[in-house]
Amino acid sequence: MNDTNSRSFFSKQENLILLGVALITLLLHFVANAFTAYGYFRDELYYIACSNHIDIGYVDQPPFSIYVLAVNRLLFGDSLFALRLLPALANAAIVFLAGLMARELGGGKFAQGLAAITALASPIYLGMTSIFSMNCFDILCWSLAAYVLILLIKTEQPRYWMILGVILGLGLLNKISVLWLGAGIAAGLLATPYRRWFRTPWPWIAGGIALLLFLPYVIWNVQHDFAHLEFIRNASGDKYSSQTALSFTFGQMLLQNPFSLPIWVAGLIFFLIDKEGRSFRPLGIVYVVAFLILVINGHSKAEYLSPAYGMLFAGGGVMVERFIAQRGWRWLQPTYAAILLLSGAVFAPFALPLLPVETFIKYQASMGIAPSTPEGKQLDKLPQFYADMFGWEEKAAAVARVFNTLSADEKAKCAIFADNYGRCGAIDFFGAKYGLPKSIGKHNNYWIWGPRQYTGEIVIVLGGRPEDHRKSFEQVVVADTTSCTYCMPYENHLTISVCRKLKIPMSEVWAQHRHYE
Repeated sequence: MNDTNSRSFFSKQENLILLGVALITLLLHFVANAFTAYGYFRDELYYIACSNHIDIGYVDQPPFSIYVLAVNRLLFGDSLFALRLLPALANAAIVFLAGLMARELGGGKFAQGLAAITALASPIYLGMTSIFSMNCFDILCWSLAAYVLILLIKTEQPRYWMILGVILGLGLLNKISVLWLGAGIAAGLLATPYRRWFRTPWPWIAGGIALLLFLPYVIWNVQHDFAHLEFIRNASGDKYSSQTALSFTFGQMLLQNPFSLPIWVAGLIFFLIDKEGRSFRPLGIVYVVAFLILVINGHSKAEYLSPAYGMLFAGGGVMVERFIAQRGWRWLQPTYAAILLLSGAVFAPFALPLLPVETFIKYQASMGIAPSTPEGKQLDKLPQFYADMFGWEEKAAAVARVFNTLSADEKAKCAIFADNYGRCGAIDFFGAKYGLPKSIGKHNNYWIWGPRQYTGEIVIVLGGRPEDHRKSFEQVVVADTTSCTYCMPYENHLTISVCRKLKIPMSEVWAQHRHYE
């Protein structure tokens, strides 16, 4: 960008407004990550482990976010601030894109600012970008795809098909839920006069680009007996069995901030019904298709539809701006913007760890909100999202105490086993500090990585019941237990057992204990 264009960009008031809202978003994350972050999230420890095993696929996700994490760790290290830098930037970009979409849909300064503020005030957007995971890039992918689709509709320039194909392909390589986005785009074009585009080569080229980029993960699944499909089936039938179509539908209002309901409903009306918005009807159909796919599934978490809301915030901003202008209610512009910002501030501590943990517990109680979990598990003082940020280093330290009671010869032979990837990831990440070897486990990719060189002669098992361990080992001694203050109850007071002399070969045990979920 030359100096003239740069000055032009920063001299436009609407650009400064969007940059301001995006920078506020970034500042919120930076403050939380630098000063009040609770700890490494369960999944982050697992993703770090995955980034130490670079592959073209993983049981629970495609590889894109893991590649990004590997580069991020190489450049910036493993601190919480470094780990969560890219998710914070992604959230700022999502907020900025909501405003840009409103501009391309014909919205003025207020529409653009309102769309950006609505995205900022979305608790689920803050929450999904507060930790490193594929989800922050998933929301960004949907927002970029929607923005490019708007430009494609407005200009009909073939180059946007190429860009859309790359976005969809990388999106699929990040999270396969982008299939819903692709299905929605196809349905949206077929259901409108834009179906004529299918008589040109460009949609097919875009689809080919997306498939080519996604192909490595397809190949990986073929090589691993379609592990990801087994993972989805098990998660839907067990971990998320408490989720219903009703909880999914009702959750849309809560997760996006109840005060934003008029905006995103107006956005849906803009795309599907409004005369001025009908040119962009495919975007409304994208939302409807994704919604129906998730409702029909029956056990979808409400958050799964969240990436589709950026475009609705944009369309809603245009509708609300026009509604206010037609009635001359200019006082409503700053009033509604203030309501969104204030409500966003009220809900933000439930999505981003902005408050010290004891302060948050008191704040949660003062709001009359009980801790929640999407998995139907027992809770204590914290919602599962925050509870899963506690107790991990304590586990590694407790295992190390037991490990260090062994002789040098026993240490060389000793495997450390845990039955979920959070515990394994904690041992792998924090264990280096305590001199522990890498762990083995049965959960998701830990099962694929196998038992390493261990024979089962001596195994330290983190968690589980000693009576169950005795079915597999000739000798089992409970050597210690773990303790943590704020962690999930099922992650507290775990036994640490020293097990000796596996009764059957390790290879046979491993084949029987695969757990994809």
